[in-house]
Amino acid sequence: MSETPCTKCERLLQLYLDGELDKTEAGEAEIHLDTCGYCRRQYRFERAFREYLRQALAGESMSPELRVKLVALRTAAHPDDHA
Repeated sequence: MSETPCTKCERLLQLYLDGELDKTEAGEAEIHLDTCGYCRRQYRFERAFREYLRQALAGESMSPELRVKLVALRTAAHPDDHA
């Protein structure tokens, strides 16, 4: 069974927001977001939510332990970036 455009967009939305999609997938997502009000609202919500979190947490300091864990997770998710 193939994915609907909305299902695919929902599945890839976080990667799109992170700039992690290749040019083809990003282009497909942009075309879909231009034509689908529901997915465009989801995208705007997620983008606004991320911005809210950035602003809300800007003054918060991160513990050294959490920083180490986040670096380890990022390295595991993107091993080629740290080769």
